Amino acid sequence: MAAPIKFGVGQSVLRKEDDALIRGKGRYTDDLAPQPAMHALMLRSPHAHAKFAIDVSRARGLPGVALILTAADISDLGDLPCLFNFEVDPFTGPPYPILAKDEVRHVGDAVAFVVADSIDQARDAVEAIEVEWSPLPAVAGVVNAVRKGAPQVWPDKPGNILFDVPVGDKKATEEAFKKAHAVAEISIVNTRVVASFMETRAAHCEYDAKRDHLTLTVGSQGSHRLRDILCQNVLKIPVEKMRVICPDVGGGFGTKLFPYREYALLAVASRKLKKTVRWAADRSEHFMGDAQGRDNVTTARMALAEDGKFLAMDVDLMGDMGAYLSTFGPYIPHGGAGMLPGLYDIQAFHCRVRTVFTHTVPVDAYRGAGRPEAAYVVERLVDACARKLGMTPDAIRKKNFIQPKALPYKTATGKIYDSGDFAAHMKRAMEVANWKEFPKRAKLAKRAGLVRGIGMASYVEICGTMGDETANVRLDRDGDVTILIGTQSSGQGHQTAYAQIVAEQFGLPPERVHIRQGDTDEIKTGLGTGGSASIPTGGVSVQRATQDLGNKLKELAAEALETSTGDLEIDNGVIRIAGTDRSIGFADVAKRAGGDTAKLNGAATFNSADGTYPNGTHIAEVEIDPATGITKIVNYVIVDDF
Repeated sequence: MAAPIKFGVGQSVLRKEDDALIRGKGRYTDDLAPQPAMHALMLRSPHAHAKFAIDVSRARGLPGVALILTAADISDLGDLPCLFNFEVDPFTGPPYPILAKDEVRHVGDAVAFVVADSIDQARDAVEAIEVEWSPLPAVAGVVNAVRKGAPQVWPDKPGNILFDVPVGDKKATEEAFKKAHAVAEISIVNTRVVASFMETRAAHCEYDAKRDHLTLTVGSQGSHRLRDILCQNVLKIPVEKMRVICPDVGGGFGTKLFPYREYALLAVASRKLKKTVRWAADRSEHFMGDAQGRDNVTTARMALAEDGKFLAMDVDLMGDMGAYLSTFGPYIPHGGAGMLPGLYDIQAFHCRVRTVFTHTVPVDAYRGAGRPEAAYVVERLVDACARKLGMTPDAIRKKNFIQPKALPYKTATGKIYDSGDFAAHMKRAMEVANWKEFPKRAKLAKRAGLVRGIGMASYVEICGTMGDETANVRLDRDGDVTILIGTQSSGQGHQTAYAQIVAEQFGLPPERVHIRQGDTDEIKTGLGTGGSASIPTGGVSVQRATQDLGNKLKELAAEALETSTGDLEIDNGVIRIAGTDRSIGFADVAKRAGGDTAKLNGAATFNSADGTYPNGTHIAEVEIDPATGITKIVNYVIVDDF
């Protein structure tokens, strides 16, 4: 039976997680550090590129200093891995060591890890470390890095290129351009960004000497992958030797998804000292030590027919990797290239993708991971096409949108869009924005000495391709329901969304549905949160696990009510014989299971291998005071099929 509409999927309900957070009752990593605990700090390079010699002998003798680690002390550790590569003709990436040895390659590169009784003593020790720096030429920005004679980040990567590969069909694209009536071209930069989440990265590690076991508490976007990489690639210990706990996480945006040097060093220090060691980044460290985002330089051209139809698209994209390859770094520009055709029927497409090393902080997934960059390129290019042919922005889009009758549609890059009416959501956005009346509003603004503009952009993203996600949904003894899942909320509202999925089937109010996440001991598998995958994969897993649990509960209830499962319906935590007043509550059903917990647990695993393709249209209306430069967004409209 369907849940009451006030609790179902898609209904507007109060978010379950917000009350505690807005009242300051959230429990973040640094709030949970056991006392007493040792304090750790990192010594980072002030140079973008330099050779160095380090002497920590004086610092080791300072009061309260328990441990100082340099590269020489951790030679048994593995490097941080890059998890992306090509199946055919794979590339070889440079090492990403836990601490730099002899040479640093970006400002903030880590050279020593200090552990002391207090944070002040750790600071004193960092300042007492003697480093002889020999600065070397450095290069920033991909355009500079690929120039002849540019400083080299890695000696075995000539021209600072990791890979230079095509996406699409170059020959077909060149042929289509020969037939073009006109060509529109743009060159744009997706600027580098820093996540700037409210809660900077923090972690603490405890060591149980009796069990030879580590417990790492960390604000991350996923506990299982983090544990597996640290254990298998870096520490080289069985995964059973580490538990990772993720409490409340104050924003992630992709940047908290990755393993970082500090987490491995905390494990080493805790094990050596047999004590709890804690670390938290300050805001400056966040800018120097955390993976950053975007930083693409792109030139794009569109071949146009006389009537405005798109014939072909040709793109040259350079993605900045920074000095090292972060977890998914090379995938971001390459994967984003696959989405460059956008929502348009473009039969011939080619993109040259180059990933480039620079003497800067590594770049990785950030808020969309290549997809927003692709949308920015194609939508800017479409506007340039409209200007080139004297067409309106909406007219050229409508002419080139993939039509509903063409769906499912395989793009020139191999993506398969299964559904959508792209012209319809643009039309609706224009209606809500009152696009037709804009000239009148612009005229009124001009009389007031202001300049007013309006613009639109349509987008498509690919979501939910991270892999398998497993959910377990159990009935508790008190009749409430608990979901155990490997995704990790950092502000997205998972507790509310998953509760609504359960409510859709059981009719339970959200307060009777509880979420357990972020603990590798309690939850056996999990992808974490990234790639807009939590609802497309985790949500489906929760839905199917709830169905599985419902079937098991009906079997127990059928025995109690002496009926068949087909006669039963579930609503508001009660299982009843349809059309009668005979029923049994969830708590009583739980008692009937005795000690057989399997009868009270539903499980499901789901993999959205092909992904989903949410899409929509945004319209912004902006007003500028040319005398002061003050800019106001006077209206913003979004129509999403997400």
